Amino acid sequence: MTTLAIVSALLDEQKGLFDQLQQPTKRMRAGRTFWCGQWAGHDVVLVLSKVGKVAAASTTATLIEAFGAERVLFTGVAGGIGDGVKVGDVVVADAFIQHDMDSGPLFPRYEIPLYGRATLDCDAALSAILFEAVNTGLAGVGDHFHRTNLLEAPSVHRGLIASGDQFVCDPNDVACMRADLHTAGHLPLAVEMEGAAVAQVCFDYGVPFAAVRTISDRAEAQAHMDFSAFVQQVASPYALAIVSQFMKILPKQ
Repeated sequence: MTTLAIVSALLDEQKGLFDQLQQPTKRMRAGRTFWCGQWAGHDVVLVLSKVGKVAAASTTATLIEAFGAERVLFTGVAGGIGDGVKVGDVVVADAFIQHDMDSGPLFPRYEIPLYGRATLDCDAALSAILFEAVNTGLAGVGDHFHRTNLLEAPSVHRGLIASGDQFVCDPNDVACMRADLHTAGHLPLAVEMEGAAVAQVCFDYGVPFAAVRTISDRAEAQAHMDFSAFVQQVASPYALAIVSQFMKILPKQ
């Protein structure tokens, strides 16, 4: 049976997912705790990557090499930087780019050295399943939930996500990042700190990868609630609804 890895950077982003594992067993490796179990008839490994591209890459390589992960799903939060992407919305990634990759003059800006590309695509089939799971899963999150958390019903987006080892929160930094990426022909919807690294490792190994991010803030503006509260009260319930639906419709291979 195909093993699915479910990865998040922070504990609160993954809260509730662990409770869905049947007969979980704990394994320690590379300074991380990996929980192996069953979920809806699938073999699953649940792990926190920790924050940043290096930590995410190390975790992903360990999942593939030591735990035999054959599909990888990342769930967490991100800052919205695309037009029309608001707090509480959800973005399913089609591809990733590193906004802090600059090896000029040896390589064009944003191009990954020796890869001949700046962006890495997510797996089309797995992402299509994830997109369906997001729409179906969030439909089950009622109006009362959104009124309680002062949110509109979320819109679901698909597109490019930018990653970098920087917590982006300054309006000037966001404006410069957007302008530079747009000039190079890249139009990211969201920015975070891990996805592009996971995408690169999965690309190297030929492992299908999909990712979903709930928008916690507009990166350049203050969120409607503090970050920790948003993750606990909004992003975590969203993740549980989405991943639960994803597990129901994911084919067993």
